Amino acid sequence: MSGIAGREFVAGRRFLGRLAHGTDILGAIEEFCVRHEIRSGVFSLIGAVSSATIGAYDQKQQVYVTVKEDRELEILSCTGNISLKEGRPFVHAHIVLADIHGETIGGHLFSDTLVFAGEIEIVELVGTPPERAYDEVTGLMLWQMTTDTS
Repeated sequence: MSGIAGREFVAGRRFLGRLAHGTDILGAIEEFCVRHEIRSGVFSLIGAVSSATIGAYDQKQQVYVTVKEDRELEILSCTGNISLKEGRPFVHAHIVLADIHGETIGGHLFSDTLVFAGEIEIVELVGTPPERAYDEVTGLMLWQMTTDTS
């Protein structure tokens, strides 16, 4: 067995957009995907937030530990993917943020993370979209991948 189970996709539509001031990042992206029938894709986001909820996965306890940051932060990098969970578009993202002193924090992105200003690029991936399902080993909702394209 190889180290990666995956399948090939073809780049589809490419969107550039601006997130509305005060909206939740994950909610806005998921709503956009529903409206444009995006079932699989990748994205990159830059801008700033007025507050953020981020976290990290505690592998031993198999739970996310979250931190709420109620302050203005710059988005240095936010990347993620779009797949299906229970038949609906689901966004999985990680984010790196900086304050005005250059101090950084980052982690798994959660709602509510409110946009001050944000610009996004979404690339739709055409093919059978990955579906998330519970993984017994990790306790996470991971892609079900059975085809190895190595």
